[in-house]
Amino acid sequence: MPHSRWISRSTLLLAGVFAAAALTACGSESNPAPTGSSGSTTGSATATTKPGGTAGTNKPAPPVISDAASAQLCDMIKPELSNWRVQGPTLGKIGLNALVHEWALRNGGINGAVLADKPIVDRLTTKSCPDVHQEAIQALELPDLASGLAF
Repeated sequence: MPHSRWISRSTLLLAGVFAAAALTACGSESNPAPTGSSGSTTGSATATTKPGGTAGTNKPAPPVISDAASAQLCDMIKPELSNWRVQGPTLGKIGLNALVHEWALRNGGINGAVLADKPIVDRLTTKSCPDVHQEAIQALELPDLASGLAF
């Protein structure tokens, strides 16, 4: 029986993630916290005082990513290349986001660290699989993979 695969599994996964995020965002907007409330926990960075008295933000430490995890990212991207070529860059970027999100979850839930340092995806793939990296940026019509990450 012939089987045509127009939308990859990672694309569907990301669509679900975006839908869940949209529902969460809609729910939080209907009950905003009062101004000046100390009970809000939605801040993404904490203000600190650096030596010398200047204020700054705490940034997550860059994750330590093993060679095996880097190879896993390459192994996840490689079979998606043909899908991205067929789907085009718009759907392909959605697939890339889903794939990177899934990979980060599998490797210690480092999604926040990847979001804070999107070029890490390019550094890892350039080191572990430069051919896959190059094919991915060509299929997605991007200058680099970090440019396609929005999660």
